[in-house]
Amino acid sequence: MLVERSLETQVSQAVDAWLTWLPRWEPSTHRGRVAPCRRCFGSPVLSAAGLGADVPHGVQHGLSTRVKTIVDRSVAEYTALNLPMLQAELDQQAARNRARSYRPTEGLEPEFEGLPLDPDPVPGAPFLFTISGLAEAADADIPALPPLTDEAKAALRQEVGLADDYANMVGREVCTILLHHRLRIQAAIGEYVEPQIEAMLEELTRSLDVPFDPHDPPAG
Repeated sequence: MLVERSLETQVSQAVDAWLTWLPRWEPSTHRGRVAPCRRCFGSPVLSAAGLGADVPHGVQHGLSTRVKTIVDRSVAEYTALNLPMLQAELDQQAARNRARSYRPTEGLEPEFEGLPLDPDPVPGAPFLFTISGLAEAADADIPALPPLTDEAKAALRQEVGLADDYANMVGREVCTILLHHRLRIQAAIGEYVEPQIEAMLEELTRSLDVPFDPHDPPAG
């Protein structure tokens, strides 16, 4: 019961933080991405929260990232207590990451975590450099982790499976808890998001109805 109450508190705090951020959200004006967000597309978390495909991705991402942090933290605690091989592997990877000279994905706000580091390329306009390219160059300077024996690989795969099972269990519990927050989530969408979307649609409708300035002189 302590774990359940702890999860309920964490989810409530995550929703509170998202609701505090939501009034600052504004629709994006840049070109949309072709590939869907792997974190948000088809997410059961967003379904439980009542954030469907009609809700802008930026709004979805801010909540899904905060909830993912809760699941990740729970799995990390479980791993530290029960899965020594996986924990040792994660510790080595963490040490390797800390040795990198350039870590652009660290310290981001939840609204930006997990998003691509660079915009989609424009045909005929190549980048002089990319953030992801700089990060890969820094990563290449760090020695690779030592190889594992076949027995160690098998044992590690088993522990990874246990961690995945635990993550799925926590995820289901989190989704159940989120159902109790749907009303205030929906109320916030109606107050802060829908008016901005409606305003954009009205502006688009006006620009389509009047594709040129009526004060311009007639052509010809």
